[in-house]
Amino acid sequence: MGKVNKIKIPELKRNLKELDQNELIGIIVNLYKLNNDVKDYLAVNLIGEEMIQELFERAKQEIEHEFFPVNGFGKLRLAKAKKAISDFKKLTSDYVKALDLKLCYVEFGTEFTNTYGDIDERFYDSMESTYIKVVKACEKDEVLFEQFHDRLLAVVEDSGRIGWGYHDNLKIIFNSICWLVEEK
Repeated sequence: MGKVNKIKIPELKRNLKELDQNELIGIIVNLYKLNNDVKDYLAVNLIGEEMIQELFERAKQEIEHEFFPVNGFGKLRLAKAKKAISDFKKLTSDYVKALDLKLCYVEFGTEFTNTYGDIDERFYDSMESTYIKVVKACEKDEVLFEQFHDRLLAVVEDSGRIGWGYHDNLKIIFNSICWLVEEK
């Protein structure tokens, strides 16, 4: 048996244009029933900001759960926490709230270390690289910098007792953005 090729976007568009409104509605309703991401995507597009806020809160809870679940200890599945961020961004295209979730990720990671002790280099590399992404976005947009400044600084201050060079690296990264923004 040969592989069945997936339909390509131009062909999909051509086929959809040939359908009447009721047929299109039927396809969309069936997609809605099949997939939770489609449900969320359609809700974002039809409901708007209220749904975006609900998805933001859900993603934030998923991230927090990897560090501080309601019961037991955090599993630190960093990939799962980062997936919550990328899924949110794909569904909503809300750049600022996605940055907020990235900063939440670093905040929870820093709090986790302060609560339970040092982790490993891979963990801190992930925290630092995510922190850098937020800082780079703030370098390009002074409004974002003002919005996130206090939280970015708080992460640096909260990391003061953490090893692996984590605190020093965050401090250098934070100071670099302060210097750039002051220069403008």
